[in-house]
Amino acid sequence: MKYTCHSDVHKLESVIIKPVVNAFVSSRLLQEQWEPLHFLGKPDFKASVREYADFEAIIESRDIEIMYLPLEESLSIDSIYCRDASIATDFGMILCNMGKADRQMEPAAQRHYFEKNDILVLGEITEPGTLEGGDVAWLDKNTLAVGHTYRTNESGIDQLKKLLEPRGVEIIVVDLPHYKGPSDVFHLMSIFSPVAPNLAVLYSPLMPIVFRNELIKRGFEFVEVPDNEFDTMGCNVLALEARTCMMLKGNPVTEKGLVEAGCTVFTYEGANISVMGGGGPTCLTRPLRRSYS
Repeated sequence: MKYTCHSDVHKLESVIIKPVVNAFVSSRLLQEQWEPLHFLGKPDFKASVREYADFEAIIESRDIEIMYLPLEESLSIDSIYCRDASIATDFGMILCNMGKADRQMEPAAQRHYFEKNDILVLGEITEPGTLEGGDVAWLDKNTLAVGHTYRTNESGIDQLKKLLEPRGVEIIVVDLPHYKGPSDVFHLMSIFSPVAPNLAVLYSPLMPIVFRNELIKRGFEFVEVPDNEFDTMGCNVLALEARTCMMLKGNPVTEKGLVEAGCTVFTYEGANISVMGGGGPTCLTRPLRRSYS
């Protein structure tokens, strides 16, 4: 049985992704689904394949084991954002229950993949609870921040607590604002990405004061995302290891802030695979195992 070992900032050793050809599938499927799923526009399939190849090449260059989710005809193009359907913990995977109705088949598909690949499953979130992986971020090995959003409700958070609190994990609930409403992709990680044990990328205008102050109390320093880089996903940054990270091109102020904070930054073009669907590099990956050493 393969055990997961997780933080959000230590050396990434193993990651699950869903290749664009297994998620977007074809121009025809993109045409059918982009609007009902509230994408900002129809991704170009050929451009998406090129963007994804560059995105994957960055991961490959870091000597990270990559595991690939297969094509599942029952799933939508949203399944490219594979972080949302599960949570990695030191005790096994937790399967989510998606707050977006069109994505409710994804956790079951991931369960099948985990079982086939001998990856331990700790538990699952069930009705009436909803919880999505984009609302979850590890602050340290024993502290998990969870956004209370339109995609993650009180019942889902309570079930998560029952799974993790007996195992010594503190759950910090972060109440997020209405912002653009239930149809928008607005997760905790839309405004918060930890990139080192004491460093995070923030979009402070939408950050709850209580949570921001809690981060300061815990010794975090911040790279602040400016207003004009929020919609281009400047806040969605994936740590490949502490102070080595990946983000979308086109966010120069945030990138400069990361470099000035001592980070090595890799960037990729993501107009089609990220911006149109509201999913940056954290959303495109399901980190499975990180090293605490």
